[in-house]
Amino acid sequence: MTALQHPHPARHEGPAPRVPFTVVDEVTRHCLEPREPETVHIEVHLPQRPDPDRLRAAFTEALRRHPRILMREAPGPWYRRRYEWELTRDPDTDVVTFLEPGPDVLARARERALIDAPPLALSPPVRLEVIGRVLLLVINHTALDGPACLRVLATAADLYGGRDNSPATAPVRAASPESAPEPPGPGGGTGFAPVARVAHGTPDGRVGNGMLIADLPVPRRPKGAPYTVNDQLMVATARMITRWNQERGGRPRPMRITMPVDDRTRGLDMPIGNGTRLVEVPFQVAELEGDPDVPELLRRTAERTLALKALTRPQLGHGAALLTAPVLPVGIRSALTRGLRRAAAPWTSTTLLSNIGRIPYPLDFGEGTGRATAVWFSAPARMPRGLTVTTASTGGRLHLALRWSGALLGPGDGERLRDFFEQYLDATSEGGGPA
Repeated sequence: MTALQHPHPARHEGPAPRVPFTVVDEVTRHCLEPREPETVHIEVHLPQRPDPDRLRAAFTEALRRHPRILMREAPGPWYRRRYEWELTRDPDTDVVTFLEPGPDVLARARERALIDAPPLALSPPVRLEVIGRVLLLVINHTALDGPACLRVLATAADLYGGRDNSPATAPVRAASPESAPEPPGPGGGTGFAPVARVAHGTPDGRVGNGMLIADLPVPRRPKGAPYTVNDQLMVATARMITRWNQERGGRPRPMRITMPVDDRTRGLDMPIGNGTRLVEVPFQVAELEGDPDVPELLRRTAERTLALKALTRPQLGHGAALLTAPVLPVGIRSALTRGLRRAAAPWTSTTLLSNIGRIPYPLDFGEGTGRATAVWFSAPARMPRGLTVTTASTGGRLHLALRWSGALLGPGDGERLRDFFEQYLDATSEGGGPA
């Protein structure tokens, strides 16, 4: 049996407990597209290669300590009212694979992470490939998100090395001298106008996504600045796409950038699953065209992100919650969801910026293996967005992943976008050059 083949699911005595899909799970399940699998990739670089037996045992025990990850999609007819997860006591298959190092083994593993989703029919819907000093965790996004699986990986590090991998306290945004902002009004919103799309580059037509990762310095901020690094990343992303579209003669349009917000705790009690809610940060054409006032743009962006984070709303909004109500059979809801998604494509946000921020766990695997030196994430980049920007930071370095649909862009386009992003991120830094 090869490393990527799976045995049949393990048998369990008695019926397995079941839990219904969340709204995010169901919407993702409805919209699955074989050519663009919904995967999340997490790539952790360590100082030394971990011991295979110890890592396999630690990761398997970590799965048991977070039992919500041990699940598979329960079978059922199209007319059932809900999709459900079956919870299992043990993994259905060995999800940890050690690959022999070679000149392009890591590159091929990254490609698999973008085109080959772990099956929902096997518990857990993740796989961990180890290539030398690199841990490459691939997640089926229908079931789980990146922060949840990072929590499981931190538990595995704790079990493997005996070191404390408790989460650090989250940084607090500096208080603004002004009163708390209200949610963005007409001046910051985009109304019902179609929003900017990422202009086509030179697509390679590949199945799945392409990806480029980079290592950059974390942008500097003045002491007491009312904006966060996340706001700097948001501005850099908006300006990157504006410049890209201008070079291709794109018509100026307002922009909206989807931003995941994660309110979960980071301890051992962290809820495992798809736990983020999505908000959309708007930008007007006039704010991005020409030579914008970067400090003012940062201030406006900070007001919008702070207000949007404070809003109480369902994970995907009230419309998605209504669409997934178990009134009609899932087969009918699936057809409705796909149809509405196609109809709403012109109003779908321009891109998604997922900033994990400073990695909250040391990811310290102890003596002989060491503490993580870099951690990359990437989020799926299906059309009509076709491009996602994902960032995380460790040790004062920013780990950037640009991921794109093969129907929209190619590798050379990714390099050009990276150059724009680096230029505009530097322009947001304290003392950064003009851009």
